[in-house]
Amino acid sequence: MSKTITLAHGNGGAENNELITKVFYKAFKNDILSKSEDAAVIQNGTLAFSTDSFTVSPLFFNGANIGKLAVCGTCNDLAMMGAKPKYLTCSVIIEEGFEIRELEKIVKSMKEELEVNGAIVVSGDTKVVPKGAVDKIFINTTGIGEILYKDISSNNITENDLILVSRDIGAHGATIFAAREGMDLETSLKSDCASLYPQVKALIDSGIKITALRDATRGGVSAVLNEWAKQSDICIEIEEEKIPVCDEVKGICEMLGFESLSLANEGTFVLAIPKEDAQKALEVLQTFEYSKTASIIGKVTQQYEQRVILNSQWGTKRFLDIPTGELLPRIC
Repeated sequence: MSKTITLAHGNGGAENNELITKVFYKAFKNDILSKSEDAAVIQNGTLAFSTDSFTVSPLFFNGANIGKLAVCGTCNDLAMMGAKPKYLTCSVIIEEGFEIRELEKIVKSMKEELEVNGAIVVSGDTKVVPKGAVDKIFINTTGIGEILYKDISSNNITENDLILVSRDIGAHGATIFAAREGMDLETSLKSDCASLYPQVKALIDSGIKITALRDATRGGVSAVLNEWAKQSDICIEIEEEKIPVCDEVKGICEMLGFESLSLANEGTFVLAIPKEDAQKALEVLQTFEYSKTASIIGKVTQQYEQRVILNSQWGTKRFLDIPTGELLPRIC
């Protein structure tokens, strides 16, 4: 590991995992933390607990802003453990000179997204720092949720599971890059930022068995699949032609050399569902407006230990590795 922190250490990929493992996990090691889930399961499996910080640039982008992102990010982590988001804290660090009008827009979007989840902010903290000490505004949200469906875990995936993705991938990362670089795209491309609890609740209410869920944020679908392969000691094989990617994201990836599977998402999740329930889960997801493109993209095997294989439509295959290097800074 390098002696200083680089932007790559925050990418959700290999460097980020190394930093977490060798610094934070080493210091804070305990049975709950070592499970490496999207949220900690506490209180004898009745509550989920998660925290996240948000530093996106630009603050406002097509489809959302840092406020909506902050609520969705934490509520989605709770939902990935089968929990209903209930209570959040909100802490903000604001740069001197930040416009009150912009702050009000951010807070309004947070309020609206809280209502989608049926959650409330019950505590918070505000700090104002001198100009230049932060980039406009940083937000941290911490959440507690009531677990409705127990035993969801990325450590329990087996060959009886199929791998699904809830919608087309990469929209958030592509949108942020286009906005940050001032690319004038005359398209409908916008961030997928959205609360995922309604979809998870629909899956639970339909009686579908769920093995694992994970929202594909930093590092995208590639990071999720590689983490799952290692945590459950399995091989995951995905079919390239089954992965939903919209034309706008494909265009940006082709133009700039990005891998859509490594682009960040903020309203897209990956599912491991037992084979007998996978088709039903797909049908439930496709009842939601933004999940019409939900797809079964792969299966679990034992072909290569703790690896992810991408099968192309031409019959070739390659390992899909966890992202490395500086991917797309300030995407969440």
